[in-house]
Amino acid sequence: MYTLGIDIGSSSSKAVLLKDGKERVSQAVIQVGTGTSGPARVIEETFGGLDITIEDMDYIVATGYGRFSVEEADKQISEISCHAKGIYYLYPTAHTIIDIGGQDAKAIRLDGKGNIGQFVMNDKCAAGTGRFLDVMSRVLEIPLSELGDVHFKATQWAFVSSTCTVFAESEVISLLSQGVSKENIVAGVHQSVASKACSLVYRVGVTDDIVMCGGVAQNKGAVDAIEKELSKKIIVAEDPQLTGALGAALFAYELCNRSKRS
Repeated sequence: MYTLGIDIGSSSSKAVLLKDGKERVSQAVIQVGTGTSGPARVIEETFGGLDITIEDMDYIVATGYGRFSVEEADKQISEISCHAKGIYYLYPTAHTIIDIGGQDAKAIRLDGKGNIGQFVMNDKCAAGTGRFLDVMSRVLEIPLSELGDVHFKATQWAFVSSTCTVFAESEVISLLSQGVSKENIVAGVHQSVASKACSLVYRVGVTDDIVMCGGVAQNKGAVDAIEKELSKKIIVAEDPQLTGALGAALFAYELCNRSKRS
């Protein structure tokens, strides 16, 4: 049985193809999301080189901000549920999930069986998200992929607002004009992300194990800042951008089995 999970976010498109609910046959990430060519491209890349096509799928579940735009999907399921499903599959001891994506951040608390006990999301402002880091990267003229390494060269953290991306951008420009080192500013940017994310985590409750997913989980500096803010060790999920798509593929497997039994 082949099932496909497709996660269409605001800034990236992801897919995971499973065989019999366990074997990961293929997966792909395209760094553009809903409203772009991303959804079509991620499907094309997922099946590239395989002798099966999307028409051969037994069941398809779409998740994420753009899930309702996936015409091939048999069902749409929220990204909260899909991230919880994917994380619990990979880390059965997980009780707290931090998911920071392109334009939103979430904290999810799981019970011992992987059920969602509580979750909270940030408001519509992009502060503390991947978009926030992208803006800061451009202002600092440091590639986004290098921010994590630069973070660990800081001697102290410069203060950067966590409440508004526009305000934070102005503050960073001001700090640069004052001669504050880029390393210290980067650390301050990550502390800003941590402050925003941890305010969500505190609302659902901090319970080990804590697992982080989403694109920002690939940034070692942001992870370090969150760990220091929480005074807790964080597990960075395997392929952190793909946990939602994995969860969607697992849901697809369960739903397909259920429909065959009925």
